[in-house]
Amino acid sequence: MYRSVLVSIIVLASACKGGANAASAANSNNTAPDTTVAAHTSDTEATVAGPTSTTESPVPGSAANSAGGASAPAGPTNGAAASNSTISGAPNPNRVPNEMGRIMVLEYHLITDHNSAYARERGQFRKDLELLYNRGYRPVNMSDVLDKKLNQPRGLSPVVFVFDDASPEQFRYIDNNGKLEIDPTSGLGIWLDFKKTHPDWGNKAVYCLLSGASAGHNFFGDRGVQGQKSNWRFQKVKWLADNGFELCDHTLWHAQLSKYPDAFVQEQIARNALAIDSAVPGYKIRSMALPQGLWPKNRALASKGSWTNPKTGKTVSYDWPVVFEVAGGPMRSPYDPAFSPGSTPRIQVIGNAIEAMINKLEGNGNAYISDGNPSVVARPAAAPTAATTGAKR
Repeated sequence: MYRSVLVSIIVLASACKGGANAASAANSNNTAPDTTVAAHTSDTEATVAGPTSTTESPVPGSAANSAGGASAPAGPTNGAAASNSTISGAPNPNRVPNEMGRIMVLEYHLITDHNSAYARERGQFRKDLELLYNRGYRPVNMSDVLDKKLNQPRGLSPVVFVFDDASPEQFRYIDNNGKLEIDPTSGLGIWLDFKKTHPDWGNKAVYCLLSGASAGHNFFGDRGVQGQKSNWRFQKVKWLADNGFELCDHTLWHAQLSKYPDAFVQEQIARNALAIDSAVPGYKIRSMALPQGLWPKNRALASKGSWTNPKTGKTVSYDWPVVFEVAGGPMRSPYDPAFSPGSTPRIQVIGNAIEAMINKLEGNGNAYISDGNPSVVARPAAAPTAATTGAKR
């Protein structure tokens, strides 16, 4: 069902959503353009005129509403200071297992020096990780949810992080005399530093990528945007895949898919998938995120379609089960018959959205909490048949 895209000459065009602080034309030293597309601007880029999003504001049901250079390093290095002690973060032993409960899918964009609808201040991002850890939540990839591989110790809960737009604020390199280091002030640098003192905090998060966008949203920056070089782009994508993170399609340059004909929609998605495959040959993408939450006129094309390169005649096909919405609240458990990954809701991380949602889910007994037994699905006592029979996974 999950087919990897065909590898061929890729094309990177221009424009994006997302929110870097400098703009540049997106391109790659490894590719050559084969079509021309109109440039689009970022709707989180305050200094550039362009369309603003009306679809990514909090919606009812969401927590936000209620509240060629140096080679990539073999392992990450960053200079962030580690805390002096390891926080145990042991969940409350009285948390009642419920593997039919809801799972939070958290939506992030920029990790930077301020908070806004599309930005999380660095210190606040670190506090988000600490809050989740201490409340008994551990990160998983969306693929783990799909495959029902949520084998966590009793009392812990899965949480899915999704980072949209591939900005340098999420993953930035520093060239230290020819040695690439992960910038400790970038989102990934903060994540890795947190993991130093929380070893059971895995490298599990979904990165929804743009490969042909402007304003630095081109596989985490190019052409000097925030000091990032174009020939670092593919190395970053490969580093994420090699270190346990999950890659996701987000279209070529963040096109508002509802505005375009079917052929254009498929080209935007397929060419971006092709770029990801060029960075990590054979990688099986299993998800895509809708730019601004806008579905194409033919909704089925968000998850399945194809595009034929007019110059080479080669066809790129895509087929994946997960389409991320822009909001909507927590998703259902994969054991729930109503689980629908083709329309996966997310929680926009604005203000105290995470804590508010944790309190809501745990207050009404609707949080996914593991029983520590991979052979049985723990169900709430309110469902007698499930609770008494110990249904198999």
